[in-house]
Amino acid sequence: MSESRENQDVFWVDPRRRGIFPLDGFRISRSLRRRILQNRYTMSADQAFNDVVAGCADRDETWINATIADLYAQLHDGGFAHSVEVWEDGELVGGVYGVVIGAAFFGESMFSRRTDASKIALAYLIDRLRTGGFRLFDTQFLTDHLASLGAVEITRAIYKRMLSDAVGKEADFDCYETEPTPQEIIQRNTQTS
Repeated sequence: MSESRENQDVFWVDPRRRGIFPLDGFRISRSLRRRILQNRYTMSADQAFNDVVAGCADRDETWINATIADLYAQLHDGGFAHSVEVWEDGELVGGVYGVVIGAAFFGESMFSRRTDASKIALAYLIDRLRTGGFRLFDTQFLTDHLASLGAVEITRAIYKRMLSDAVGKEADFDCYETEPTPQEIIQRNTQTS
């Protein structure tokens, strides 16, 4: 992380309590369900990685500086960082990105330029992670927003055990031949609120 866009320093964060998404615990609210089923968005993965990072950094306060954006681009080029993109009429309107090590996905950031676009990206990402055999979705911190979608907070000790297990396993981010339909996303995310 960095303190700001202008600060060139980069540092690691290891919080005492860690935010994670249990891969079987994502909550799709009724309003998000309706929005997904409207099918007005096109989904993709790894088609606009650098644009997703730029979208995540495009806010008044950000921890993503030029150094971090460049490092993520290098990780993506090496096959270690991935994105899920949400498109409307050919325009990128939302997305999420993160880093993969073994069967662990480290969510870094997400953005939305349309109502619920980042939540839709998250729904597709979690389905991809489950389908691909991932064991851990690390969100680093738990926010009220992530908690409303099913994320939880765990202790550092529990996290390190989960992390140790996940990085030693294999998973496949590119597990789809085609992106799932909105109906498939809803069916596979049976927990609704």
